[in-house]
Amino acid sequence: MQQQTMEIIKLSWALIRSARPIHWVKNLAIFAPLVLTGKLLDEVYLIITFLTFITFNLATSATYIFNDLLDVEKDKKHPNKKNRPIASGALPTEMAIATSFGLAAMSLYIASIINALFFWALFGYLTMQVLYSLGLKKIAVFDIIIIAAGFVIRVYSGAFVIDAHLSAWFLLTVISVALFLASGKRRSELALSPRGITRDSLNVYNKVLLNSYVTMFGNAAWISWSLYTFFESPKAEPLLYLADISKATTISKLLMSTIPVVIFIIMRYEIVIFSDKSEAPEKVLLTDKFLIGAITLWTVMVYYILYGGLATI
Repeated sequence: MQQQTMEIIKLSWALIRSARPIHWVKNLAIFAPLVLTGKLLDEVYLIITFLTFITFNLATSATYIFNDLLDVEKDKKHPNKKNRPIASGALPTEMAIATSFGLAAMSLYIASIINALFFWALFGYLTMQVLYSLGLKKIAVFDIIIIAAGFVIRVYSGAFVIDAHLSAWFLLTVISVALFLASGKRRSELALSPRGITRDSLNVYNKVLLNSYVTMFGNAAWISWSLYTFFESPKAEPLLYLADISKATTISKLLMSTIPVVIFIIMRYEIVIFSDKSEAPEKVLLTDKFLIGAITLWTVMVYYILYGGLATI
């Protein structure tokens, strides 16, 4: 009986590892429209966005398991990925297949209840990830674009469920940040993995090319955010009187105060990328103390500006 219990625990742990809950941090992008449209404190919108987040977690876990099923032979040759549950044999293939399809079906069913547009966005995401796993990930450039598209779908899913309008500048910011993270992931993979063994597209890329991608999209990210804060930033109600003193002291672009923090985040992330320490953005964002501190500061600043009584629209 005790041995059977231990087997169940091991199998459950293997399933959890295959679902990769650490990657759910990417799905926090769903909350961006809620926060930046000033609706965070609306209980109804908050609940529906949280349910959307949970639903997307189910979908992303389904795609990770599906991808691992297809990559099992290559994963066995990877210094780290060989320890994944399916590659190591800790999770039976039949159970992995059933779990992947079950999670995908459950996520689509919940999405259909939440919002029709969200359902089709999620359906498109799952379809795109299946095509990615089946072969598109082997095509250089396409693999980066598809990873980035996943972030755009996340953000728009958050907008669909609360019927929020997204600024074109914010959309450009999302696209730029997504391409920056995806390029950085490939750059680190190239440094950490034997060339071409675990990813065919790495045979096309080289460090110089990927360095240029990371630099280009990093620049695009902070510039896009700067333009978004310039055009969409609220005025500061308590400081409006400064305009009576001098036009030079007018405070009407509060969100622009976050630009230096964004630049620091990009510069710090590039340090990690170019030092070849990690191939997973979510691990970097959760373990680097400087990034954690900067992202926390940025979050506090955005919240205080939009919800702390400073802003007047």
